[in-house]
Amino acid sequence: MRILVLGGDGYLGWPTALHLSDRGHDVAVLDNFARRSYDDEMGVRSLVPIEPLQRRAQVWHEVSGKRIDVLVGDLCDADFTTDALRRFRPDAVVHYAEQRAAPYSMIDRKHAVYTQYNNVVGTMNVMFAIAELDRDIHLVKLGTMGEYGTPNIDIEEGWLEVEHNGRKDRMLYPKKPGSFYHLSKVHDSHNIEFGCRIWGLRATDLNQGVVYGQQTDQTARDARLATRFDYDAIFGTVLNRFVIQAVLGHPLTVYGTGGQTRGLIDIRDTVECIRLACENPADSGEFRVFNQMTESMSVADIAKTVAASFPDGVDIEYLDNPRVEQAEHYYNVVHTGLVELGLAPHLLSDTLIESLLGVAEAHKDRVDLAAMRPTVNWRSTASPLR
Repeated sequence: MRILVLGGDGYLGWPTALHLSDRGHDVAVLDNFARRSYDDEMGVRSLVPIEPLQRRAQVWHEVSGKRIDVLVGDLCDADFTTDALRRFRPDAVVHYAEQRAAPYSMIDRKHAVYTQYNNVVGTMNVMFAIAELDRDIHLVKLGTMGEYGTPNIDIEEGWLEVEHNGRKDRMLYPKKPGSFYHLSKVHDSHNIEFGCRIWGLRATDLNQGVVYGQQTDQTARDARLATRFDYDAIFGTVLNRFVIQAVLGHPLTVYGTGGQTRGLIDIRDTVECIRLACENPADSGEFRVFNQMTESMSVADIAKTVAASFPDGVDIEYLDNPRVEQAEHYYNVVHTGLVELGLAPHLLSDTLIESLLGVAEAHKDRVDLAAMRPTVNWRSTASPLR
């Protein structure tokens, strides 16, 4: 297949492109390098050094003999987006190219508006380009489990059968997002479902849990193929932060009581999920939803799992929660679709040391301790930055 990966310079976009290329697909990546500019703005950096995108593509060709084309531009430019799809002629478009950090979207009005505009408008331009050029192109869109929030009922895979006053209907599962970033993803889902229903587009919406890990089979072939490892309070995940703190011998900082439950997935499973979705496309007019996660754990249990990897023990420190979220909640997620397509999941307890602790230990001299302390307050419209 010919597969265009949008956001192909990012944490997940780059290893996804390598995985698809390694499996024999003809791959191109598109990026505007906004993610690198956020590092400059926030004064942070990836724990693991990363090469420029063109250099990465060159190294992949040297290592594998396979080419990945590089396109540079902004999806908010509709003419560029349409031209990029017209020139590459993809069978599938994998869409990662969005501002993906909840804290970044909650800094202030400017960052909230930027996140919504960048994400929603960019996605709509992709939709219109597909509708105008070739409606058989399969759009594989990375959503987030954060779209659902934490409802007091089971979370189905995207759709819900409802009975009300004696009548039944099938509707999109109701969403209760917790940040302006997650709201932008909800808008994406609604817009894409509309495009499928009205234009006959085919799309798979992947509501992904928290991703952990930094290496895949492909990135491990050469250090210059490495992807990002974010641990800071803006772009880092809670698991990455815990791992860094544990390696340094510092307390693990849990927000609130740690009763918040999250869906998790190994980066190796993420790239495999994308392959499975691309190779088994949605039908024409279908808006297909998969919950892309392999297990769920509370934040406190994640901290305990990390701490258990250290025989001498690691302290846990509880901080006031800067976010507005339930301290304890019901969380039961249906996530069978990708397993039925062939996903064989990795689990955190089996892969933590291999996938995270070794990487953190090797690069611990690059850690900025101040970057891990929360600086964004959900309750404020103008959060102070360090």
